[in-house]
Amino acid sequence: MKRDACPNCGSNWHKKNGHIHNGKQNYRCLDCGRQFVADYAFRTITEEAKELIRKALLERNSLRGICRIFNVSLTWLLAFVAELYAILPTDLGIDLQSAGGSDAISLYTLDVEADEMWSFVTKKSNKQWIWIALDAKTRQIIAFHVGDRSSESVRQLWEKIPDIYRQHATFYTDLYDSYVAVIPEKQHVRVTKNTGLTNHIERFNCTMRQRVSRLVRNSLAFSKKLDNHIGAIRYFICHYNQTKNPTALLV
Repeated sequence: MKRDACPNCGSNWHKKNGHIHNGKQNYRCLDCGRQFVADYAFRTITEEAKELIRKALLERNSLRGICRIFNVSLTWLLAFVAELYAILPTDLGIDLQSAGGSDAISLYTLDVEADEMWSFVTKKSNKQWIWIALDAKTRQIIAFHVGDRSSESVRQLWEKIPDIYRQHATFYTDLYDSYVAVIPEKQHVRVTKNTGLTNHIERFNCTMRQRVSRLVRNSLAFSKKLDNHIGAIRYFICHYNQTKNPTALLV
């Protein structure tokens, strides 16, 4: 498509302003400052391609890698990712019915494993610890929080855990002292790794680190914004919970 006027204000007063990434001549409007190209092609990205991109975001792919595979711009992909993260369910799509339902006996046999894993945003000195709580029976992630490695972050995680667990579950954690100040003593069991009582959460941490490119150690695919970091983690957890509960619908 050809255009001789500024698409923003309609002015014909413009000048050449270098070239864009694909070599096309770039222009800048001298009235409003808008940059544009005279010869451009508008391409619609199909729903089939979008669905494949959603799946690619769940695997160990960098954003620029996805751009190269599906021939989309980084600007479009970042906007697509932001829209995708914005509609994720805040409850992570967990199924509380499978946790205990109305069975009073089951309510008092809830077991939760909690652990923390290291990550960073922008630079390694900006550490962001991911605190995760997992239902040992259903293997669903019931809550997560991204913050520092203090008791306050544990408190934030605790507040996000559904009431049924906070009232009835037994929580198994490692020996890190930050848990002691938050989890009620009667519900808290501190264990070492060789007991096997935190095996499920440790395995999930390994799975997430291997599949979410932002969490892979010694990788260039790190997060530059905390919101995107949290969004990528939430997206993976929601999908993971869906695989543990096939009847759940991921928005």
